[in-house]
Amino acid sequence: MTVIARLLQADDPAVRYKMLVNVLGLAPDSVQVAAVREEVRVSERVRRLLAERAADGRIPHGPYAKWYGAHWVLATLADIGYPSANVALIPLREQEYAWLLSEKHEKAIRTLQGRVRRCASQEAYAVFALLTLGLADSRTEELVERLLRWQWADGGWNCDKRPAAINSSFSETLIPLRGLALHARLTRDARSREAAARAAELFLQRRLFKRRHDGQILAPDFIRLHYPCYWHYDILFALKVMAEAGFIGDERCADALDLLESKRLPDGGFPAEFRYSRVAEQHVSCGSPVGWGVTSARQMNEFVTAEALGVLRAAGRLPPVAS
Repeated sequence: MTVIARLLQADDPAVRYKMLVNVLGLAPDSVQVAAVREEVRVSERVRRLLAERAADGRIPHGPYAKWYGAHWVLATLADIGYPSANVALIPLREQEYAWLLSEKHEKAIRTLQGRVRRCASQEAYAVFALLTLGLADSRTEELVERLLRWQWADGGWNCDKRPAAINSSFSETLIPLRGLALHARLTRDARSREAAARAAELFLQRRLFKRRHDGQILAPDFIRLHYPCYWHYDILFALKVMAEAGFIGDERCADALDLLESKRLPDGGFPAEFRYSRVAEQHVSCGSPVGWGVTSARQMNEFVTAEALGVLRAAGRLPPVAS
């Protein structure tokens, strides 16, 4: 049995969702995909992600609490195919807004040397999640406006408060690229489209993982495969966003695609080479209520493999797969 056939029969409906949409190319609202998304909604994974909700539907932690807070739960649900426009998630949306649009949050933003120092991945993940989950409203547009205002001249964003920091951060720029590209696609907003293109250029100029002046690897973690990345950066997450934003055909993605293909295992799968969370029954720093499969350089991880196959299909490096 091929790896594609195996993953199309995976126990976890989130894996099957990714395969159907990103590898087979089925529409997210097709009958077959809609049935799998409903499986995602009632799955054990989602039950655990939402298990700490109180009677009012909110999660009793700060929205940004890693990785239990409303912010991370919404971002995760958006990425694994949770059904759109589910009113059960509205209390979590309100937690997100209450945090990101608060006076306290706004007062923490600093402008130094003419550059806004902001962890823009926070606003951007909210934009991505709320648009994907069908929960966006006028307040989502306010988050988009802030991202547009805060973009640096080189196309990215950075929260580094050292005045000497003049280059954007890969980790703080990839998720804004994802959120703004999605916003542009759904709303046809020209400013979001232009901002996304400028952000993409920041990565493409560096071939997604290399220094411009000598071609050396920017950081070891950038070339290790993970799922989920949360706010971190790696080439697989970058290629996924490039595919979503319409830039995967740029020849400057080729080096990262070659490197990704070189990590393919004998069974056709791809490994999770590192992880950013550990399973914890109750909230602890960087604990997760759910696991994301095996972490090993020698064993296939279903989520990483589904993501990698989706990227290779988008790049035209995977033979057509019949649905």
